[in-house]
Amino acid sequence: PINCSLFCLTGGHTTEILRLLSCLSESYSPRHYVLADSDKMSEAKICSFEQKRAETFSKSQFTLDRIPRSREVRQSWISSVVTTLYSILYSLPLTYKRKPDLILCNGPGTCVPVCLSAFLLGLLRIKRTTIVYVESICRVETLSLSGKILYYFSDYFIVQWPDLKKKYPKSVYLGRIV
Repeated sequence: PINCSLFCLTGGHTTEILRLLSCLSESYSPRHYVLADSDKMSEAKICSFEQKRAETFSKSQFTLDRIPRSREVRQSWISSVVTTLYSILYSLPLTYKRKPDLILCNGPGTCVPVCLSAFLLGLLRIKRTTIVYVESICRVETLSLSGKILYYFSDYFIVQWPDLKKKYPKSVYLGRIV
């Protein structure tokens, strides 16, 4: 089994990551979802998804963890630095506790502190985690802020539009995957 962590946020990000997860085998278990502490809608979507998944895979296991939101919509850049640092400090013990083999994420700000925490644990030789970032389907010409940051820290950076592949040579273009 692969100790897999998935990171979601309200709306499209949650829907996209659940679509990706639906293609993964039973060996990606347990799944650890990390949500922003203020996100209630994603929790309901995840629980519904996992309930349906349990009908197919009887040994399906998952957890839900919450971290402080690293950045609110329309939050100033200066205060975002402070809240992101707080989220990273909060994420470090969680990432250490879960010790994921794989982090699969797709753009919400919540994934940045967790991915940076996992990257740090790898640098300290505590736990090496493979980070797979899938840029959202709606990002056609430019990367999201999370994408701009995680482009440098991810092991695999997947884009869904050929123009992004041209602009970001490290990326992998697979076409539309969600």
